[in-house]
Amino acid sequence: MTGLIVLGLMIPQAASRYRSFERTVSVKGLCEREVPADKVIWPIKFKVVGDDFSAVCSDMERKIETVKEFLRAGGLSESEITLTTPSVSDSYAQEYGSNDRRFRYVVTCGMTVCSSEVDKVLRLMADQSQLIKKDIAVLSEWDSNPQFNFEGLNDIKPEMVEEATKNAREVAEKFAKDSGSRLGKIKEATQGTFSISDRDSNTPSVKNVRIVTYVTYYLKK
Repeated sequence: MTGLIVLGLMIPQAASRYRSFERTVSVKGLCEREVPADKVIWPIKFKVVGDDFSAVCSDMERKIETVKEFLRAGGLSESEITLTTPSVSDSYAQEYGSNDRRFRYVVTCGMTVCSSEVDKVLRLMADQSQLIKKDIAVLSEWDSNPQFNFEGLNDIKPEMVEEATKNAREVAEKFAKDSGSRLGKIKEATQGTFSISDRDSNTPSVKNVRIVTYVTYYLKK
């Protein structure tokens, strides 16, 4: 009987300790960094027109070599330049549509630059007037926009996760202090996914890398 009485007295104390142990705070930790893109894919397209197919082909070959020389002079290697298959349009061979086009043949041709030398490519993009002077107008179309990527995420992942986790702990410690508690051990933690986006629409060559961690801490009195 005495044992039951002692046990009955201990239950409220144990329940109180349990409730205290289960006091938690859940916080988010954020880390953001701006990094330069480390890879660029630049499609270069231009048109060659004329009525004599042989002359059009010769002009196409000349212009392709001119563009390649422009790229090589800018510091790019041959391995970073890939020719694309030309697309030929013959207005006389079209069953539908008007045949009053100024030129019979319109050939769309070009190449794709794929390089880790982002700064060199940016300088070449800014210097396209050199091609215009040689009668080569690079097309500006939706599928000709350069694509900038950041592939060095694995190199900065550990530091960013550490910084985000540290940020989460600082937030939790402030909450604990404001509530008259002390921060305990981590109950659970979840690492969010990394996101990579353009810093803004005008500078896609600068990326914003972001990670959010979710951490729940025990609180102690």
